[in-house]
Amino acid sequence: MSNTGGVLLVTPPTSYRLPAYLRAAGQLGLGVVVASQGHHPLIQADFTGIHYDPGDADWPSRLAAAAAPHDPRIVVATDDSTVEAAARVAAALGLTHNSLRSVQTARRKDLARQALERAGLPVPRFRRVHLRRPLAPQLEGLTFPCVVKPLGLSGSRGVIRVDRPADMGTTCARIQTILRHGAMGEEGDWVLVEDYLPGREVAFEGLLVDGRLVPLVLFDKPDPLEGPFFEETYYITPSRLPGPSQSRLVAHVAAACEAYGLRQGPVHAELRVEGNDSWILELAARTIGGQCARLLSLGTGHSLEELVLRAALGREVAPVALEGGAGVLMIPIPGHGILRRVEGVSAALRVPYIEELEISVREGYELVPLPEGSSYLGFIFARAPTAAAAEEALRAAHGELTVVAMPVLGSQPVRNIRT
Repeated sequence: MSNTGGVLLVTPPTSYRLPAYLRAAGQLGLGVVVASQGHHPLIQADFTGIHYDPGDADWPSRLAAAAAPHDPRIVVATDDSTVEAAARVAAALGLTHNSLRSVQTARRKDLARQALERAGLPVPRFRRVHLRRPLAPQLEGLTFPCVVKPLGLSGSRGVIRVDRPADMGTTCARIQTILRHGAMGEEGDWVLVEDYLPGREVAFEGLLVDGRLVPLVLFDKPDPLEGPFFEETYYITPSRLPGPSQSRLVAHVAAACEAYGLRQGPVHAELRVEGNDSWILELAARTIGGQCARLLSLGTGHSLEELVLRAALGREVAPVALEGGAGVLMIPIPGHGILRRVEGVSAALRVPYIEELEISVREGYELVPLPEGSSYLGFIFARAPTAAAAEEALRAAHGELTVVAMPVLGSQPVRNIRT
C-alpha cells in the first residue's frame, strides 16, 4: 500500500480499534501512517509507524516533522485517549482539526458542564469537590440523590450514585482509590458531584463536518440505569423514541457541540430523556467505544470508521439507513473473580437473530466489575426484523451464558458466577 497522501492515525499502544481503521483506510485506498506512544510495532510491515513521547515538551512538532514526508491529508484519533494528541499534531501539520480547548472540554466532565451552562443549555446542579480537602464544607447544601464522577475517566468507571449524606465519605474514598491508578494531576484530586437525573438513557452517534452535525444512529438503552453504578449493557436501534423527541434530542446535541467549540469529526453522546426534556450526560469527540461500532457494519454494510475517514476527507456522508432492528449487548462482568471459562456460547449462537458473539477475555484474566473495572466480558450482536426482536434475542442469548470463575484471594464471595 502507498504510504503517501493518506491518514495519520494517532492510537494508544493497546488499541483494538486500530485494525478497523486500517481496514477502512484500505477500502478507501488511503495510505496509512500510525503514530503511537508504544515502542513495539503495532501493525504489519507494509504500514509506516512513528513513535512519539508525550513527555517531550516539543513532541507535536517532532511528530509532525516525522509524518510530513508521508503527506498526510487528515489526522484521526482511534481512541478517546488520543483525541487531544491528534488535535495537537493536526495543528502542527496545518491540517483541519478541532481546537485543543474544544477537545479538552469534551473529555473533561467539569469543563463540559461549565460550557453547557454558559450556553444556556440544561445542566443538573453541579460542583467540583477536592478529594484531599475536608469534605463537609464542600458538600454544604448538597441535595440527594446525587452522582459522583471522576473528571476524566470514560465508560462509567468510577461513577457512583449516592442517596445519603452518610455515604459520601466512603464513596469519595472509593473513587480516590480508582483515580490513584487511572488519573494524574488535577484529574486525580477532584471529582464532579451533580444532581441525579431520572429518565431513560439513549446514545447518539454522529459526525461533524465544518460545524454541521450529521446524525448517524440513535440507540436505546432499554435497561434502567439507576445506579448505584451505571454499567452499560444493551444498545438497540432504531430508537423507539417518538420522532419529535428524536429531533429535539439531535438539536440538543448540535447545540452542545457548538457550546464546546467542536466542528470536525465523530461525536458520541449519552443523554437522559424525561418527557420532552433531554440532558447531556456526556458528549465526546470520538466514536462509540469498545466493539459497538461493529453494529453499524452489521446493519448497513458501512463501517463507522469508514464514515469517519470519509467525513475527514470532505466526502459526502449521510445518516445511516438501517433496515429492521439491530442491537449489541456489552456482556457485563457479574462479579470479582479469576475467569476459568464461559459456558453456553454455542447455545447462545443458536438463538435466532444472533449474528456474532465474542468473548474478549481469556482464562486466567481477573474480572473486575464496575465501578473499579474498565472492560466487558465480551459482546453479542443481533440483527432482526424489529428493534424489539433484536433486544429479545440478545436477552435470550445472554441467558444461555454461565461465567465460571474462582475467587480472588481476600475478595468477597462472588454472586452470579459459578465457582
